[in-house]
Amino acid sequence: MAELYSLDVKTGEEKKLTGFNDEYLDSHEVIAPESFRYEGKNGYTMEGYVIRPAGYEPGKKYPAVLEIHGGPKGVSGGVFFHEMQCLASDGYFVIFSNPRGSDGRGEAYADITEAFGRDDFADLMEFTDQALAHCPDIDEKRVGICGGSYGGFMCNWMIGHTDRYGAAVSQRSISNYATKCLYTDIGYYANRLQMEAYPWEDFHKVWSMSPLSGAVNAKTPTLFLQSDEDYRCWMGDAIQMFSAVKRQGTDAKLVLFHGENHELSRSGKPENRMTRLKELEEWFEKYLKN
Repeated sequence: MAELYSLDVKTGEEKKLTGFNDEYLDSHEVIAPESFRYEGKNGYTMEGYVIRPAGYEPGKKYPAVLEIHGGPKGVSGGVFFHEMQCLASDGYFVIFSNPRGSDGRGEAYADITEAFGRDDFADLMEFTDQALAHCPDIDEKRVGICGGSYGGFMCNWMIGHTDRYGAAVSQRSISNYATKCLYTDIGYYANRLQMEAYPWEDFHKVWSMSPLSGAVNAKTPTLFLQSDEDYRCWMGDAIQMFSAVKRQGTDAKLVLFHGENHELSRSGKPENRMTRLKELEEWFEKYLKN
């Protein structure tokens, strides 16, 4: 929760006026993200971040979760993010970066039109390798993935194109661009912005860039978290991907939040926000710890 401060404009002195978080911070550890850089195969100097688990003991092996931001023109950085802190408190390394498609590095870097699931996927796979090298205490057999909106798209894409991750949590996600463009509140022109094609013009292209096309290969246990009033990424996409993954015999679970929308994790009803985190934590507990 945000705190209120006063600022003396003459001296620059700040004075804290509220203490909403004091009791919580007395009993919980907030861990600052660390950054590291490496030369990416994409020709860019890449920056990654890691939050170490609470009570971290060097030499001990820990599970990890790769968090993928939304957008794709979102940006991750060294700032407080509640979900990541919850995972770190539960004993996970949390790793995250800004693959191609992210904002903050110019238009050429951010423009992945017609390259969704290709350039970004390659960057995230390489980042996982780099994070494992940077943090040798991560158990490479116990790494999960998690993301919402575009991050949910990437989770859906990744489970159909690699089996290196032990579990996935896909939130408010995208799975089928052939149908999404017909019911998203962004408008049907979203497909033109992202892949330069509508399904009635080039169905093969649209389908090949849809995570649902790779669901036949999904072997990663996946939890789908979805709101039934999310018109940005409608529940139809989560239901399609859940059904397809389940059909392959892969463990999957769909949790649907009634009366919530795309902002569940940020401004949903408190009880639903708590349930969302509980479901997420229990899924990773089941597959990355047990």
